[in-house]
Amino acid sequence: MKTVKNPAVVPTFTASQALATNLQRALVDITALSLVGKQIHWNVVGPNFRDLHLNLDEVVVIAREGSDTLAERMRAINVFPDGRPGTVAAQTSVPVAPEGAVITSDAVDYIVAAINAVVTTLREIHDDVDEADPSSSGILEDFTQRLEQQSWFLSAQNYSA
Repeated sequence: MKTVKNPAVVPTFTASQALATNLQRALVDITALSLVGKQIHWNVVGPNFRDLHLNLDEVVVIAREGSDTLAERMRAINVFPDGRPGTVAAQTSVPVAPEGAVITSDAVDYIVAAINAVVTTLREIHDDVDEADPSSSGILEDFTQRLEQQSWFLSAQNYSA
């Protein structure tokens, strides 16, 4: 039997490379969503401005909570998260945000596409993450549900009867 000098620093679980890669994909996308959400929030103009402006902040709050929760989970399972701007820009599946003023209907279309890109990533990696670490998959499920709800709330603004 091996003697451990300080058992408090010995991890109970260490992520495989595949799990680390999947969680990094989720981290990059949800981090990008928080950034583009603020970009649109600052530059939206037009009808229903105030409601959309405030709803975009709700999306950003969810994305920031998601990035922090994912990064802290990664550290708990001995993975080093990489949320540096260059990494996020190079690896995200979130579409590039428009520059300058964005009319509300276009802002809705864009942010829904951005949310859906993140949700697609979360759904693509879910089963592999669940198999490797059910605790981490619960995080994906929570943020998938919350983001899908925001996608629905936002997209409803551009529906017509």
